[in-house]
Amino acid sequence: MNLKKTLRQICAMLFLGGIFLAFSGFVSAATIAPSAHYVPGEVLVKFKPAMAAQDRAAAVTTMGNTVRADVTTHWVRVALGADQTVAQAVSAYKSDPDVEYAQPNYIYHAVAVPNDPQFGSLWAFKNTGQAVTSITQGEGGIYSPNQGTPGDDMDIEPAWSHITDCSSVVVAVIDTGVNYNQEDLAANMWNGSGVSYNGVSLVNHGYNFVDNNNDPMDLNGHGTHVAGIIGAAGNNNKGTTGVCWKANIMAVRVLDAAGSGTTANIVQGVDFAVANGAKVINMSLGGAGPFDQLFNDAIANAQNSDVVVVVAAGNDDVNNDTSGNAHYPCDFSQPNLICVAALDQNFALARFSDWGPISVDVGAPGTNILSTYAGSNAQISDSFSSGWTETKTTGSGWTVGAVGTPPVPALLDPSSWSSGTYALNTDDRAYKTFSPFSGVNSVVLNASLYANVTQDGSIALAYSTSGGDPFSLSPPNYLWGPYYTDTTPTPPSTSSLVSVSADISSCISASCTVGIQMVTGSTADYGAAFYNLNFQTLALNTNSYNTLNGTSMATPEVAGLAAMLRAYNPQDTFADVVNAIKNGGRTVPSLVGTTSTGNAIDVMKSLAYINTPTGLSVTVH
Repeated sequence: MNLKKTLRQICAMLFLGGIFLAFSGFVSAATIAPSAHYVPGEVLVKFKPAMAAQDRAAAVTTMGNTVRADVTTHWVRVALGADQTVAQAVSAYKSDPDVEYAQPNYIYHAVAVPNDPQFGSLWAFKNTGQAVTSITQGEGGIYSPNQGTPGDDMDIEPAWSHITDCSSVVVAVIDTGVNYNQEDLAANMWNGSGVSYNGVSLVNHGYNFVDNNNDPMDLNGHGTHVAGIIGAAGNNNKGTTGVCWKANIMAVRVLDAAGSGTTANIVQGVDFAVANGAKVINMSLGGAGPFDQLFNDAIANAQNSDVVVVVAAGNDDVNNDTSGNAHYPCDFSQPNLICVAALDQNFALARFSDWGPISVDVGAPGTNILSTYAGSNAQISDSFSSGWTETKTTGSGWTVGAVGTPPVPALLDPSSWSSGTYALNTDDRAYKTFSPFSGVNSVVLNASLYANVTQDGSIALAYSTSGGDPFSLSPPNYLWGPYYTDTTPTPPSTSSLVSVSADISSCISASCTVGIQMVTGSTADYGAAFYNLNFQTLALNTNSYNTLNGTSMATPEVAGLAAMLRAYNPQDTFADVVNAIKNGGRTVPSLVGTTSTGNAIDVMKSLAYINTPTGLSVTVH
């Protein structure tokens, strides 16, 4: 017998009129696990046509059961004895030569829709063509198009009729941390109070590898947003809902308030999650660069522990498979890893999304995604018009000017930047003291600069919490640099544009000095333009939500589905889950040729996907 064909035939029988049968596991009656998906204490039995009604009743009595009612011709509803399980009864009746078929009496439900007040904005879950608008301040913003095609969504509503509770599966969010006090997440956090790490109890639902303590509080917002997509509490009449209404979210902080982290911290986070029982890991992070052996080994270790790892494709609008464009961890090749691209509200590949017909596996909604957030953002900008102290060795040093179209305020060195060259053999510095940022929990400095300095010079940004010239410290607290940018003089161009984002939360309780330094040698170049200096603060609260865009938002849609699959079919291995997500997806034109499967995730199809389970023996009668 072709077992796989038989299993697919069973699946086809279970899909009656497009309704998915609520039965956990496509296995023989002898291996049916106790489940809330069918009526306990009774089975349905179809006798062969030759069996008269009195013969059917006698056969049931012989089994120690009673006929509760006739259902249709030859089908009877049988009440079981107190000492007999549904699985045992199904197996016994199937062994009777007078029985044509036996099965549990399955339970169906009306399609479940949560009562969360902002559910209507979650187009990824139900796309009606609704317009999505930003509802809070922050790093979000509306992606265009902000209206889509009805039906271009994850097809999750019918699945919620069968499973909303994924709390049997621990999902590790390896990110900037999680605001575990957020109103839609507090009930769905992993309970680590009985676990210790580095000698401390994990009473705050995870671990912080940035500060090496047991408080993985999110000081950025990104990780909280990711966590809410996976498991914001559903049907609690608050905010939004996640893929899973009930979840078990482990907070693993490996990225700082600016969203940056190291190989060492990330790998420790992965190993921590694996060691403490996570079966799904979400990593909405990554970067371009050479192959990272240590990071690769951590993914392999997770594979050896049967963990599904879901990662982001990246937001650089490039093909990750081409030379020089590898994006890790997406480009790692372990079979337990799923790399996710972002789709917009019409299921087109988002303009920012990376892709790759080898490295990127599936697509998922990733634009205008509303979810939980860590707190309230505010931004403080500087116009360079006052308060700056400037020192120089020779030449004109730093002067206030403007760059761009339309022009924005900037510090320029030389004042003729972009048309003239800097003074030679000089050390030019400019710095300003900013008052303490009170009433907030984190501060991130953001800035832009054009830097055109030759090999015998350098440029750098630094800060100090003790006042004065930050470059007088030994060593300075560098935010960027010191670097040179050109080996030979070249005209200013976008290739010399630098964006800086750095966590300076130590400035919350101190006056903070921020400065720029340019050192030049004996070869001329165009110099530097320092602009767009601002400070983004975050004040934690328990009831913020935000709308964000990115493959970071698409990734937890898939991680949530992985948790749902593992909760629904606990016997499934990582390979079963990965196959169900990849091969149970929905083919969409924008992903054909840009991903390995050509599929967007489809929750119902993945729940129904049949491949031979690897975690058990299957017997078909």
